[in-house]
Amino acid sequence: MFSPYGRSTIAKTFLICALLAAGGLLSSGVVKILLLAAASGFFLFTLYFFRDPSRIAPAEPNAILAPADGRVLLIKKVSHPFTGTDSTLVSIFMSLFNVHVNRIPFSGRIEHLCYHKGKFLMAFDRDSMNNNERMEIGLQNSGFPVFFTQVAGFVARRIVCNLTIGEHVEAGNRFGMIKFGSRLDIILPDNARIIVSEGEKTLAGKTVIAMRNT
Repeated sequence: MFSPYGRSTIAKTFLICALLAAGGLLSSGVVKILLLAAASGFFLFTLYFFRDPSRIAPAEPNAILAPADGRVLLIKKVSHPFTGTDSTLVSIFMSLFNVHVNRIPFSGRIEHLCYHKGKFLMAFDRDSMNNNERMEIGLQNSGFPVFFTQVAGFVARRIVCNLTIGEHVEAGNRFGMIKFGSRLDIILPDNARIIVSEGEKTLAGKTVIAMRNT
């Protein structure tokens, strides 16, 4: 299954690769081989990048799920106006080879959406969280706030977010993607118990990164 967020990119890539392949067919020798290999390789990688596997979210209502595939880059205590003074930040880094469709980490109502233009620092740069182009999302569920941010990177310069203020969302549902790499940061309040560690791999909508203490 391929993500609908990638349809335009896949179509454009197909046209470019078709032209490369046509040039290859009109050529000969090494040039022909190189052009045909480049066309097929580029198109196959584009299809691979926009893959969107079906996933079933855990049934546990207090589980906070990873919003992105990748690797836990950073876990630290922070103060945030949406989640409170004793919150925890979990940053997930996505490489070019991860699935890039983002999923809702916790069921609730969308109460905050804010897009920021910014720089395009490397996604693993800790300053990228506050300085890069990003989309901030905040949701509430019975007094439990969850704040997460799609952060663009040096390669990834296209953020897709299909959410609206007031919308009710379910944990594990797709809501957007960051095209070609980058990171996703999630900030949880003090009554969330983090159960992942730095360096751990995550699957969006499937890996439980924390539990809400009730």
